[in-house]
Amino acid sequence: MTRLMVVLAAGLLLAACSQQDPPPEAVRPVLSMQVKSEDQQTLGRFAGTIQARYESNLGFRVSGRIAHRAVDVGAEVEKGALLAVLDPTDQQNQLRAAQGDLARVQAQFINAQANARRQQELFNRGVGAQAQLDVAQTNLTTTQAALDQAQAAVNQAKDQLHYAELHTDHGGIVTAWNAEAGQVVSAGQQVVTLARPDVKEAVIDLPAGLAERLPPDGVLLVAGQLDPSIHTTATVREIEPQAQSATRTRRARLTLADTPAAFRLGTAISVTLSSAITPRIELPLSALQSIDGKTRIWLLDTQRRTVQPRDVTVLSRDADSALLSGGVQPGERIVIAGVNSLKPGQTVKIDEDSPQ
Repeated sequence: MTRLMVVLAAGLLLAACSQQDPPPEAVRPVLSMQVKSEDQQTLGRFAGTIQARYESNLGFRVSGRIAHRAVDVGAEVEKGALLAVLDPTDQQNQLRAAQGDLARVQAQFINAQANARRQQELFNRGVGAQAQLDVAQTNLTTTQAALDQAQAAVNQAKDQLHYAELHTDHGGIVTAWNAEAGQVVSAGQQVVTLARPDVKEAVIDLPAGLAERLPPDGVLLVAGQLDPSIHTTATVREIEPQAQSATRTRRARLTLADTPAAFRLGTAISVTLSSAITPRIELPLSALQSIDGKTRIWLLDTQRRTVQPRDVTVLSRDADSALLSGGVQPGERIVIAGVNSLKPGQTVKIDEDSPQ
């Protein structure tokens, strides 16, 4: 009997202890983020390249077969540098023919001068006829015109021979060749593209719809694809008036605010287009909790490591995020995972890897 009473007393004592000291509530780990206000709206990110603003498509001024190319793609050339040469045989033959005609006409001119002088002397002595003097002077004038024409033909033939060499009229970088040695080209045919590297710009392709409604206060951020830390801003210089039929995009050329040294010709870039908007707060959908038709978030007190609910107003939402009109201030920290298992004043464990 005494043993039974001891067991009962121990049970009553344990029951009393459990009523006085309830087990501590479990500390729940959560993910959190700091609320930030956005005043810029991203309209898109587009890939592009750095190109020269000024490019020249050069060609020979005469027809012929390309004998050799003097430079390759990527070569930097000075003003007046030789780029390519045509086979000069045809031009040399034309020059020799023109020089032969000039020699013949020069001989005729000398003879016409002598005849005109002789007829003038005879007329002055009264033994020559006026008609013969007129014929001699007319022949001299005609021969003088033929001499001028022959001299012009020689000069033209020399120019044609000079045109068999393709020289640059400004310094630049060779970016493309459209003809090879041994190829026959016509006068004016595009042979080589020369770019001036002193003025560079960014070139991107924009969707036709976006190109037509670019905001006037839009900001263009240009960054290198391989190293985004190298960046600058830009403004739209021109947009092609007609969209490309295959891609339905319009090419836009952007003037850079400054040109980093790493922005060489052909550098791949990324252009982000954004515009100013009324400051707003955007949160992930996982941070929202719906109860009785109301939407609330859980604010995190980082000092006490506790959470409290707060009602918010949602303006719009999409598949991943929601736009709020009020209820939370920039700088406050909210829970973004596990909101359905929280209670007011509950102690939580803050994940050190939570986004800032």
